[in-house]
Amino acid sequence: MPTSYQAELKRKTVSPEEAAATVKSGDWVDYGFGLGQPELFDRALAERVPRLERVRVRGCLAMTPRAAIEADPEGRHVNYYSWYFSGLERRMHDRGLCSHIPMNFGEAPDYYRRFVEVDVAVVRCAPMDEHGFFNFGPSVTYEKALTETAKTVIVETDASVPYVFGLECGVHIDDVDYVINAGASKLPELKNPAAGPIDRKVAELIAREIQDGACVQIGIGAMPNAVCELLTESSVKDLGVHTEMFVDSLVALYESGKVSGAHKAFNRYQMTYCFAAGSARMYEFLSRNPACFAGPVDYTNLPHHIMQNDKTVAICNAAQIDLTGQACSESAGLRQISGTGGQLQFIRGAYASRGGKAFLCLASTYEREGRRASRIVARIDDSNIITTPRTDVMYVVTEYGIVNLKGKSVPERARALIGLAHPDFREELERQAREYRLIGRTIF
Repeated sequence: MPTSYQAELKRKTVSPEEAAATVKSGDWVDYGFGLGQPELFDRALAERVPRLERVRVRGCLAMTPRAAIEADPEGRHVNYYSWYFSGLERRMHDRGLCSHIPMNFGEAPDYYRRFVEVDVAVVRCAPMDEHGFFNFGPSVTYEKALTETAKTVIVETDASVPYVFGLECGVHIDDVDYVINAGASKLPELKNPAAGPIDRKVAELIAREIQDGACVQIGIGAMPNAVCELLTESSVKDLGVHTEMFVDSLVALYESGKVSGAHKAFNRYQMTYCFAAGSARMYEFLSRNPACFAGPVDYTNLPHHIMQNDKTVAICNAAQIDLTGQACSESAGLRQISGTGGQLQFIRGAYASRGGKAFLCLASTYEREGRRASRIVARIDDSNIITTPRTDVMYVVTEYGIVNLKGKSVPERARALIGLAHPDFREELERQAREYRLIGRTIF
């Protein structure tokens, strides 16, 4: 490592308390994304919270509790804003300590470069390499745009962060104001719920639609990951991967020999992603692995990039779908559950891909407070947020079947979706469909 980089690193290295002292009342402080969110800085800022006013912390998919927010349980000094809720952020939202920022995830770098104010950016990175770069690890997403636009840039280095290969994967010491040395910690892990019988049934229906040479996107959740598991055991071959989130099941798919990437239009022979969250084994797999390519989210998620790979397959979850095909995937009424994320952009990109297919999968029912209800409804629940418009929805899959809505009239859609509902709810759905004039008097 050149001595000039070493000298600059030494000069810029400060304690967490010194770094947190840069935050002033009224500042926008950005914690970045997922695994890239800071820990020591957050704890140091928590100590300063009572002496600050109107501090706004922005983040996304927090994987550990945010100490600065917990230090102010009534939200008098600091508030948190998130592009996409993790379970932790959802609970903060329920307590009135977190607000959602609507966004198509693939637009995030442009948001930072054009619209978003950042006074202090703090991101967790791998230690500085021999070229003076701090690698963002598996949280590339919008981190480069964040560090470009922030007035003050602070990196918290952690030797446990995997060093990833790709595009816009790091920030140079010359562009960093302060460095916190966090040593080596245990990175937070994310475990997908185990697939149940319904998940496996839905996965079977989707897996049959995936051809040799397809390029897959696998989202978070039991159903998409069950698809990956089935593909591992299938006869399909020469798959490619171009996804938003890298998940554990993709490691198994690659190690089974099903992934070659030979038919991809770009990043051939590599699995493309913008962030990862999963097990320690997966983080180890990603570290310095030439088979993997991490890029910013506008590289992975914008439809005109996704569509370049033939036979793109997007597999996403939905929470509720009405009989015209509108899909809600991020809220329960006014209660924000997650976010739009990349769903709409991957559905559009997959559809535009030559031979592409986009799937929205869901269990036909859910239970809440001892009451069972249908996820397929005649009309969207009041205040529920539509993530994917009916004009974009392609395949819908439940444990009762699969249907392609493209080209279907409203009556055809209604009948097809009633057929995917649980049998206990079909008669009522048909009655409501006629009441709302979704199905007319004609029988053809």
